Amino acid sequence: MRQQDRLGLILERLNLQGTVGVPELTEQLSVSAATVRRDLQLLESQQLLSRTHGGAVSAGVLYELPMRYRGGQRQDAKRAIAQCAARSLPAGALAVALNGGSTTTEVARALAARTGLRVVTNALNIAADLAVRSNIDLVVCGGSARSQTYELVGPLAEMTLAHLNVDVAFIGVDGLSAAAGLTTHSEHEAHTDRALLHAASRVIVVADSTKLGRRAFARICELRDVSDVVTDGEADPAALAELERAGVRVHVAAVDGTVLGRPERAGSGESFGAERIEQR
Repeated sequence: MRQQDRLGLILERLNLQGTVGVPELTEQLSVSAATVRRDLQLLESQQLLSRTHGGAVSAGVLYELPMRYRGGQRQDAKRAIAQCAARSLPAGALAVALNGGSTTTEVARALAARTGLRVVTNALNIAADLAVRSNIDLVVCGGSARSQTYELVGPLAEMTLAHLNVDVAFIGVDGLSAAAGLTTHSEHEAHTDRALLHAASRVIVVADSTKLGRRAFARICELRDVSDVVTDGEADPAALAELERAGVRVHVAAVDGTVLGRPERAGSGESFGAERIEQR
């Protein structure tokens, strides 16, 4: 396992548990205790955790992980979510918007082979992945770069988005709940995300199960501005039911690529694969 992937998994454990121990990490990562201690020392030097005797503790349950450490976290779940979301698009010409994040990056990869797509994004890493694809008509916003997420934010990005119309926006978030709506760690990022949402006819949130029921610092929008949420099979049923009561269609993607049904609500779950987004 690459060091970057190990670091991401350590930080994910801290996010979920609040503490980690060297023995358990040694077993889970299949590396030596000395390697784990070096990884913890590196993360502490970046102020991402505090080391303790025999392990480490988190500075906070919901802090923002730098993008470079997110790639290895829940990758199978994020890939399944992305494939499910990508299958919802009809064939033919379509304008799609993507904000930054590890799950929307997977959506971009799932769409990379499509023809007839115009993709609008404020994420530098997504733009770099798609720029070499001659089949994709790529539009990149200007703006100020956030090193944590590789996103371009601020007035320049929002000015660009204010003059565009897209059919579907795929949005990644740091938190999602009926009470708080869509949230992220940065108020600047939230403001630019709102401009991206306003440009879209339909908004689909792509969020792995760890984001459900949580809230981050800055609100992007309320749930009423969202049509669909795509998540993974480890999502808490109570959190899913809460979203559905708020009027959002919920779709649960299994790691094997299928879509798990949500029979208690018509129009959700397995119907997502058959229900195609109408072109404008």
